[in-house]
Amino acid sequence: MNIYVGNLAYSATEDDLRSAFGAFGQVTSVKIVRDRETGRSRGFAFVEMEDGEGAQNAVAQMNGRDLSGRNLVVNEARPREQGGGSRGGGGGAGGRGGYGGGRGNYGGGRGGRGGGNFRRNQGAEETW
Repeated sequence: MNIYVGNLAYSATEDDLRSAFGAFGQVTSVKIVRDRETGRSRGFAFVEMEDGEGAQNAVAQMNGRDLSGRNLVVNEARPREQGGGSRGGGGGAGGRGGYGGGRGNYGGGRGGRGGGNFRRNQGAEETW
């Protein structure tokens, strides 16, 4: 069973997780997710355990437990969605606004910063 471990301290190591989850059964693998450019932990990890019952017990017992000064968020990991994620279109600001407008920039296709949701004649009775 694959387990998601969130709210992980940046200082936590794979050995820390292996020993914490090892109390509940055989740990098959531990993967701390790291930033591609800096190599720094992104604050979450995946722990894979061989025994399903031990893994369920680990999820129940480790959720909310302190590890390296942070209270962990522990759930059964959901399978990754196919299709490679959303890299185009809206960017960080959703489908409207953002920085720069156009296509392919931050924010997508509705004008520049803030874009699209304003009234030209605020005092007029005409509504959009």
